[in-house]
Amino acid sequence: MNKHQRIKDNKEFQHIFKKGTSYANRQFVVYVLPSEETHFRVGLSVSKKVGNAVTRNRVKRYIRQTFLELKDDVQPANYIIIARIPAATLDFHETKKSLEHVLKIAKVYRPSGKMKKR
Repeated sequence: MNKHQRIKDNKEFQHIFKKGTSYANRQFVVYVLPSEETHFRVGLSVSKKVGNAVTRNRVKRYIRQTFLELKDDVQPANYIIIARIPAATLDFHETKKSLEHVLKIAKVYRPSGKMKKR
């Protein structure tokens, strides 16, 4: 994920928390704030309650990879993803499925009709 696709600044996090809308499932909470830009931006928050550093970094890596794979199907907006404790037990495919679910709830994910390779 490129630097221009990341949200790092605390002020930006607070702005998205206040102005954005939140959607959740058991594993993730997603805050969405529409933007005028042509690409999406993602901020990640994984608490120490989720696990040790190795576990937290794995969860963040899975989230980043999921967004890279879904980049053409996700609307341009600012997203903050908060991982809940059950996210620590998921593998990559389960993480992707869970994020797709919460993004569909938020109505910002529209899968293009691409055929999956077998």
